Amino acid sequence: MNSNPSRPVELASACCGGHRAPHASLKSHDLVAAPPRTRVRVEEKPVRDGAGQVVDGLHATWITLDNEKQLNSYTTEMVKEVILAFRAASNDRAAVAVVFTGAGTRAFCSGGNTEEYADYYAGRPEEYRQYMRLFNDMVSAILTCDKPVICRVNGLRVAGGQEIGMACDYSVASDLAVFGQAGPRHGSAPDGGATDFLPLFTGVEHAMASCTLCEPFTAHQAARLGLVLEVVPALKVDGRFVANPLVVTDRFLDEFGRIVHGAPKTGAERDNGQALLARGTIDLSLLDQAVDRLITKLLHTMPGCTTKTIESVRKHKLAHWDRNKETNRAWLGLNMLMEARAGFRAFQDGAKGDREIDFVELRRAIARGERWSDELCQRVQPKSAPRDAGAHR
Repeated sequence: MNSNPSRPVELASACCGGHRAPHASLKSHDLVAAPPRTRVRVEEKPVRDGAGQVVDGLHATWITLDNEKQLNSYTTEMVKEVILAFRAASNDRAAVAVVFTGAGTRAFCSGGNTEEYADYYAGRPEEYRQYMRLFNDMVSAILTCDKPVICRVNGLRVAGGQEIGMACDYSVASDLAVFGQAGPRHGSAPDGGATDFLPLFTGVEHAMASCTLCEPFTAHQAARLGLVLEVVPALKVDGRFVANPLVVTDRFLDEFGRIVHGAPKTGAERDNGQALLARGTIDLSLLDQAVDRLITKLLHTMPGCTTKTIESVRKHKLAHWDRNKETNRAWLGLNMLMEARAGFRAFQDGAKGDREIDFVELRRAIARGERWSDELCQRVQPKSAPRDAGAHR
């Protein structure tokens, strides 16, 4: 053994024999001191044993995106905070697991902050390329965390929110949650992880449809396709939990043998569901109980063996992520000169329900060989957008 008296932590004399008290001065492996947090909360919450009793000396680290007004979309500063929070949680010797979630009841995360995209990054490819370095590092921080990572899906999980959610090891969701991508409808490609991860969860066909058509999955559909480990009710009406009234939950097949379980309701069924939803209140207590149960199960495993197993399973995601993340970052930066420039402006300036460009006019302009310009970006903006929408800001 090394007899150097300055060594900070001594090794036990044998693997499982004898006992020595922990050394008083353990080294810190964090990159920087904990920063002042703006819209990312980090909390230590109790873990419970199999009998439901709080376990002393251990905890779960909760990382919460706290931008509820903007559906927990992440700003550049928030991305930096998430990276550091995951790095610190990874090094936390007492943390059993990390829970990644969003504030409130409406959303886990709606992706990147479109206000910031439209007002700052649109038209600035190199700035966005640097931003995507941070985003990539956030995804990698999740994928390399030394603790199991649970995505607590308390609502909407779309676009970049879907991508950072898929980087987690487990997802537990409210049955009111919605999952999906938005890129090709708003000026981007889902190359921040969806094109890498989604085929592993759902298979290529469903991944292709989700990534290109941007049609969302309900929580029940996401569970059936393998995106979610567990779905729990979150709507309370007259004091009792009821299933999501906006989706089909009482039958599996239609008269033609097609799967309808979890599909969005239409017509009068949807109207009735909306009325029931308006009568109720959202209660996430069952979601928290499901997260706690999963952490308790993880508590009762060998920590080193569990970490190694998680790392081995994560390799399937990392194989695709590490192969593509840099070239994807470069393309996403360059795209800020073109379709992203128009699409994010439309989303930011258009009225609710009218946040997409005129796709037909854009395709006609491209077919005529028009150059990308401020005038073209403005011309394809939604009717509800200001007259100068599309101009570079």
